[in-house]
Amino acid sequence: MDISTYKRVLLKISGESLMGSRAFGIDVDIVSSISNQVKSIRDRDVEVAIVVGGGNMWRGATAEEAGMDRATADYAGMLATVINGLALQDGLEQAGVTTRIQTAITIQAVAEPYIRRRAIRHMEKGRVVIFVAGTGNPYVTTDTAAALRSIEVGADILLMAKNQVDGVYDADPNAVKEAKKYEKLTYMEALNQRLGIMDSTALSLCMENDLPIIVFDLFAIGSLNNILDGSSEGTYIG
Repeated sequence: MDISTYKRVLLKISGESLMGSRAFGIDVDIVSSISNQVKSIRDRDVEVAIVVGGGNMWRGATAEEAGMDRATADYAGMLATVINGLALQDGLEQAGVTTRIQTAITIQAVAEPYIRRRAIRHMEKGRVVIFVAGTGNPYVTTDTAAALRSIEVGADILLMAKNQVDGVYDADPNAVKEAKKYEKLTYMEALNQRLGIMDSTALSLCMENDLPIIVFDLFAIGSLNNILDGSSEGTYIG
């Protein structure tokens, strides 16, 4: 499929992306910037879903290392994604984008339960759907949740947004000046080289269901629109 024909996309945003220059928490200006980018592609009648992480608030793996039960730590991380989802909803609606939050764990006061057919219907009506609480299961990352939700709602592509990194490299480009950027990768190349794009479960799920991925810098000006226009933004995996 030509990239310019993508009509339904799922955007994965890490919790860390919402911090900006802060050490933790949410930078309102960053949320506004992301919201305006999403609005720009909604204005092109592209259907949008978002999966957001919670690493700016809580990291289950770190809590486990400190002695906390892993499942409990992961459930706390799911709640962190709900906070981020609410912040994104507010930013999007201030930008004029109608939004719904669907959660994999029951929090009826602030979000709908995740129902696949309802999520698809929201997108068909032009609403942006924010999926929070991962898959609702401990030991599962929000990367895997992004891959799973993409497949469930029939997204044409999974857009993995990175912070200040414009694609996949063979080394950390912020630390290694000679790091080489990949324009395209196959799923197996990404898996075998362990390039840290996403966890292997998520990548395998994309491979098994022929879901293409683009890894790109969310904060590069116009990056989402460039992807829809078919320019070689970021790294394509498929």
